[in-house]
Amino acid sequence: MTMKAAVVGLGILGALVMGSGPARAQVQADTNELHVYAGELFGDNLTDRKVSGEVPKLDDDFTYGIRYGRNFTESWGLEISAGYSQSSATGVPGGDVDLGLGILDVDAVWHFTPRARTVGYLVAGVGYAIANLDNPIQGTVNGQPASIDDGGSFTLNAGIGVKFFATKAFMIRGEARYRYIDSLLEKFDDSLNTVETTAGVGWKF
Repeated sequence: MTMKAAVVGLGILGALVMGSGPARAQVQADTNELHVYAGELFGDNLTDRKVSGEVPKLDDDFTYGIRYGRNFTESWGLEISAGYSQSSATGVPGGDVDLGLGILDVDAVWHFTPRARTVGYLVAGVGYAIANLDNPIQGTVNGQPASIDDGGSFTLNAGIGVKFFATKAFMIRGEARYRYIDSLLEKFDDSLNTVETTAGVGWKF
């Protein structure tokens, strides 16, 4: 997970270097943006202890979503996003269990090259993550029978990305984002440290 995130980060920095010339299109104050994206979410342990001898994990899987942004100045904006990943809980007794993961975020966005055609930005914010297990995780914990159902909690995120303006209104976006999720299960839960790498397209209006 760390290596993949590092590769994406280097790619973003390379794009900034190559696209830092004068802009034909740029971030402007009092404008809106709409984005769709897809990528991969890299999972982590779901519980803080073993269930029937193994620690259940959130699997690495496909993620997608939509983002709406409002640029208050050339540099600063606010973004609301909704994402979903049809993942699974692995390492559970009886085989993997499908786990749908929905995430809603509110983020501050700082564009640090707003006048370049390739706009670099940092993003950070808070949100809520909710899991939907097809079936409860059944097993033994510390020698006792246990049934663990899904849950939800707050999430924090921070990341770096680029927006390449192909035209004044249309852009291509790439991003790497660290995400902390406090818990996704109702008990024996563990906090998750995950990474999301995504790419997508957007429109400024």
